[in-house]
Amino acid sequence: MPSDSTSGTTSRPGFFARLKDRLNIGKDSPAQSTGSKLGGALDWLVGRKLDDAMIEELETSLLAADVGVDAAEDIIRRIRKKASGRSIASVEDARAILRESIREILEPRARPLVIPDAPRPFLILMVGVNGSGKTTTIGKLARRLREQGLKVMLAAGDTYRAAAIEQLQVWGERNDVPVITQQTGADPAAVIYDAFEAARARGIDVLLADTAGRLQNKAHLMQELQKVVRIARRLDPTAPHEIMIVLDASLGQNAVAQALQFHAAIGLTGITMTKLDAGGKGGVLIALAEQLDVPVRFIGVGEQAADMDVFNAGEFAAALVGSAAQSAESR
Repeated sequence: MPSDSTSGTTSRPGFFARLKDRLNIGKDSPAQSTGSKLGGALDWLVGRKLDDAMIEELETSLLAADVGVDAAEDIIRRIRKKASGRSIASVEDARAILRESIREILEPRARPLVIPDAPRPFLILMVGVNGSGKTTTIGKLARRLREQGLKVMLAAGDTYRAAAIEQLQVWGERNDVPVITQQTGADPAAVIYDAFEAARARGIDVLLADTAGRLQNKAHLMQELQKVVRIARRLDPTAPHEIMIVLDASLGQNAVAQALQFHAAIGLTGITMTKLDAGGKGGVLIALAEQLDVPVRFIGVGEQAADMDVFNAGEFAAALVGSAAQSAESR
């Protein structure tokens, strides 16, 4: 079985080793960096108690990591409770407190995508803005589902760009899955309709539908997406069975704003966070977990199929915060 299969555990250590590397855990102290490194955010508290000045410095470190104000306040509240007014004994103690506080916030959102035995086809509508990595994520997900023994079909619902249709066709050929397309400029809802009927006729298990990358502040484009959802429900009242947004981690709090507005328009059921290898600060996932009750399905750190994996709250918190040993090695 390939090493990046979702059904095995071989991919996990390699993937999270890459995630730790991409997030540059522990290479800078909070006083020296305004980047995403949370590894040293509490190291300087060793032997001291949390007073107001220290809390302010900690909050600055969290905000610099794209955690957001509400989530930063929640983390600080949890740290205060865990520290309970005592001095922090060691660097590892400090990091353990931070890791656990972050894990507690993320854990309720760490729910993997499970394809049930019915209905068929199971329609996954992929949404997001241009440049988020949506089409690439569709290709990676198609491969994963095929490796689980499922019959997969792709629908090229982004009809505004010929390049988007071509890119999806390349992924279809690469993964040996059929792709339903129409000419550039066709009605996206019609493409999804035709693809759904084709999938049903061919006994397809999962239909992955691409949509045009649209800005969340463009009302007419969001209305078009709502139309796609309405058309899908004419064919199956329970469809789409998953509405997954793909978010670019490097956009920070703007990614949170995107998710909130898409959710208000069509009701998201899943999140994939990409580009944690391209300046994504990681903390944005904590902000998302704090503000939106939507499962985080996958995270990505690169272009290859093995560079996307199921989101795990404990492992992500460990990658984000690191350990005292990792910090010493980096120095």
